[in-house]
Amino acid sequence: MKQLLKYGSAITFLILLMTFTVRAQEILDRYLVVAAGNNPGLKKHFNEYMAALEIASQVSALPDPELAFGYFISPVQTRVGPQQFRFSATQMFPWFGTLGTRENVAVQSAKAKYESFREARSRLFNEVGSTYYNLYYNSRATEIVRQNISILNTLQKLTLIKVEGGQVSAVDEYRIEMEIGDLENHLALLLDKQEALETTFFNLLNSEAEPLVIPDTLWDGGLDLTRQEILDSIMSRNHALLSIDMQTQALEYTVELAEKAGKPDFGIGFDYIITGRGENNLSGQDAVMFPRIAVTIPLYRDKYRSMVREAAFRVSAMENEKADTENMLETLFANTWKELMDAGRRMGLYREQFRLAERSMNLLETEYATANKNFEEILRMERKLLFYALELEKARADRQAAVSFIEYLMGK
Repeated sequence: MKQLLKYGSAITFLILLMTFTVRAQEILDRYLVVAAGNNPGLKKHFNEYMAALEIASQVSALPDPELAFGYFISPVQTRVGPQQFRFSATQMFPWFGTLGTRENVAVQSAKAKYESFREARSRLFNEVGSTYYNLYYNSRATEIVRQNISILNTLQKLTLIKVEGGQVSAVDEYRIEMEIGDLENHLALLLDKQEALETTFFNLLNSEAEPLVIPDTLWDGGLDLTRQEILDSIMSRNHALLSIDMQTQALEYTVELAEKAGKPDFGIGFDYIITGRGENNLSGQDAVMFPRIAVTIPLYRDKYRSMVREAAFRVSAMENEKADTENMLETLFANTWKELMDAGRRMGLYREQFRLAERSMNLLETEYATANKNFEEILRMERKLLFYALELEKARADRQAAVSFIEYLMGK
């Protein structure tokens, strides 16, 4: 019956832990939503994308028609009367397909801006998550140091009793005071760091209305993909690479546009001339000439050939940039994967080391209380307890930070 109750209690604890873990993750998700809606840097990238969308409708439109008015200072005498005023209208048309190619360049450039916006959003989410994990570690470190100070204060009371009873030297008390002083200094540093981290965090959110909620234990979220699957996902979904692809396509259309720039443009129009009264004292007949055709002659061919070569070089440069970015991303992933594996190993190591150190500390405290032995070992073990507790929480934060950065590289 006792085993059944114990088993039921364990299940209840696991359910509560899983519920809190989900809730803690939901808290971080809430912060990400706030950052996405408020961060001014992210808004800048979005507005740049929206501005790029407007360019497509501009470049795909025909040139504005030209209207002209002329006044004959010295009227031209004709058989029907003097010509006094002249009205002209002209509409130019670029070479076939030029407007569509310009639109394609603008659309691909806008898509590149959109991928840049998504890259900025993923980078912001990673920064928010990384700062949140640092806040978690700093908060837990603050609590752990306070607990150790409390333990030393309790040990100090026991030592004072033994010093007054002549059982131990006063040096034991001085050593404890020194340890407490070191921890209090460490605690003050952690509190100052907490303020700086909170400032960084809320600046990323661009909001101070959200309460800061830190879980007691960080969730242990992982990646459900193999190393190769993650690397393949990075190469196919990373927003920086997708932006380069869109820019490359825009430049390829620019090559086509440069070729079309060497073709002639056409224009049609008409002239309307107003004729005054002639010698017969009658109003003359107005003269209308329609149509009038205009053609631009791309005479200087070197300029257009240079434009084509320039666009081709830019395409090659963008392809080189993509290859360089892929190498950089693979290097970043390799280093982050190493950190992820290392953090996982450290979690297992320090969890076990802390358990053993805690058992050792209990035995040493019993021996000191009953036989006045191993005081130096107590202080040494107390330092190890503090070290293992801090390193365990650091490993948890490092692991989630590595997961967050890998997801950023994957374009999530």
